[in-house]
Amino acid sequence: MAAPRPRPNALVWLLLSAAIIGLDQWSKAWVLSSLPEFQPVPVIDGFWNWYRTYNTGAAFSFLSEAGGWQLYFFTALAVGISALMAYWLARTPRADWRNALPFALIIGGAIGNVIDRQVHGHVVDFIQWYIGSYTWPSFNVADAAIVGGAIGLVLFGVFDGKARKKSR
Repeated sequence: MAAPRPRPNALVWLLLSAAIIGLDQWSKAWVLSSLPEFQPVPVIDGFWNWYRTYNTGAAFSFLSEAGGWQLYFFTALAVGISALMAYWLARTPRADWRNALPFALIIGGAIGNVIDRQVHGHVVDFIQWYIGSYTWPSFNVADAAIVGGAIGLVLFGVFDGKARKKSR
């Protein structure tokens, strides 16, 4: 009697993480070489600008004026969370895209911003959405991947939870 074949894990989804990192770093290199600092460049009038800015903190510039220690804190936090999610990917069946996709998006985004923190000492942001005088804080491809992954975790968690309740 042969031993049962191990089921393939979802670590292949790290290829998506790598693609997010590549797109994020490519877009930031373009921004640094092509966009002026702190000057809006309209993409869609009344809604979207390219706006090159920098963030030494986290989301919404949280702790951006903390004196420098936050660089190491946010780097360690992002690496730790990414390692935990990679561990979860290793324990997730490959076909379970509802868990694998959000993990991969968050890992790619987190590592994209870690690279910025280590190379530049801050994160390069450049996408600015606004309506009238209300301006959403500038963000980047890595931030979008993190938010998309977090939304996926919540939505898929809620829907999977409801499906499990119905099946009981």
